[in-house]
Amino acid sequence: MADMVSDTEKDTETFVSWREFLGSPYAASLALVCLAVWLHAADSLIVATMLPAIVAEIGGVALVGWSVSLYEIGSIVAGAASALLTLRFGLRTPMCMAAALFGFGCILSAVSPTMPWLLVGRALQGLGGGGLMAMGFVAVGQVFPRRYIARAMAAVSILWGVSAFAGPLVGGFFVEYATWRWGFAFFAGQAFALALWIVLRRDADATRPAADATEFPARRLSLLCLAVVLVAFGGVEVSILRTVSSVAAGLVCLIGFLWLDRRAGDSQLLPRRPFDPWRPVGASLLMILTMSMATIPITAFGPLLVTVIHGVSALTAGYIVACSSIGWAVMAVLVSGLPERFDRLMIALGMAIVALSILGFLYAVPGGPVWLIVVFAAMEGGGFGMAWTFILRRTIALADADEVQRVSGAIPTIQRLGYAFGAAYVGIVANAVGLLSMETAADAAKVARWVFVSCVPFAAIGLIAMSALVRDWKGKSQQ
Repeated sequence: MADMVSDTEKDTETFVSWREFLGSPYAASLALVCLAVWLHAADSLIVATMLPAIVAEIGGVALVGWSVSLYEIGSIVAGAASALLTLRFGLRTPMCMAAALFGFGCILSAVSPTMPWLLVGRALQGLGGGGLMAMGFVAVGQVFPRRYIARAMAAVSILWGVSAFAGPLVGGFFVEYATWRWGFAFFAGQAFALALWIVLRRDADATRPAADATEFPARRLSLLCLAVVLVAFGGVEVSILRTVSSVAAGLVCLIGFLWLDRRAGDSQLLPRRPFDPWRPVGASLLMILTMSMATIPITAFGPLLVTVIHGVSALTAGYIVACSSIGWAVMAVLVSGLPERFDRLMIALGMAIVALSILGFLYAVPGGPVWLIVVFAAMEGGGFGMAWTFILRRTIALADADEVQRVSGAIPTIQRLGYAFGAAYVGIVANAVGLLSMETAADAAKVARWVFVSCVPFAAIGLIAMSALVRDWKGKSQQ
């Protein structure tokens, strides 16, 4: 037995070259996982690129923020469901269903005559894409031997960066040379091909059904989804009575979700007191939530506003958004090897850069020049990339031992929740200040100023929460 353990340890510590990894029997599994990640990673950037053309053809400018909110809602639900589904049914069936659901969402978006129909398709894409992403990471841990996992994760990270670059190129190609509808059809074909590939694979599932799997938190997730939808609904037709009542109802649903989750015991989705700034975990999650809300406007409304104000092509507008993802990937790679003693410094620097980028957008989006918008987009993503690894590491290090797993799952969930609420909130602001009636570049510039001004308070809250996270928590950390 000791010999077996020794052999295993030696095997996991042996250097694995790319040639060995790509030439192994697991290369096909890597390609499958990478296709799943590509569909989710590239989808949002492609839609951001195509959005001005979509609005020009089918209208629905008042619902632009919903395109992000509904996609993120679907991703949140799918991410929460994926672990449970793989425990109950293994990987093959849920992953195949997620791919098919993504494909049907793309088909529905491709044939949509109006924006509401397209948004239903976007919600289905969020469910399918979020499920593919979450189960892709499950597959990395379950299918690959331990000695190959690091290479598999590196390949996924590289593909994410490639998606950020290629996504706008694909979307811009269909807008310029065909139609945005064919862009959705192109992704539908890939999703159905992935579903067929999963069905035809001969290897056994990496996970087996578990009879004692935790009950799916349907009531809590329904309240969370309803909260985002109600906030977004308040911006469709802005009026004091309608908007205030809708937003208030959404906040009540959010409070209801937090209350039910706190009473759920071992099946809690979020850690205890998740947004309490007097606790390190609460400060971290509050920072992630508010910074995500503050930075979503460039993705949700940036392409539409930049094309109207500066007259750039859909491809150029898409690449402005992509610069954020590219900046994130580049900085994450550059700083990934720093030891723990730099955690607080990198978090503070990264979040400060993100906050500065929001002020930069406030100046550059309405006033130009376009290259300056690109610089601030790269700063926004670079700031997140600089800090993200260290946010995760410090938050987990400061979490109570019984909540480490829950904190790890809550961080990406809170980020997506911030994007969803942020898009809904910014939709209210944009529609209130004239998004529906803008006709000239000056009108669009006015909308842009108000959109980015409205995000400054959330960035300020995020910086305050960041200062709490990086302080010296005696008894918790030696940093």
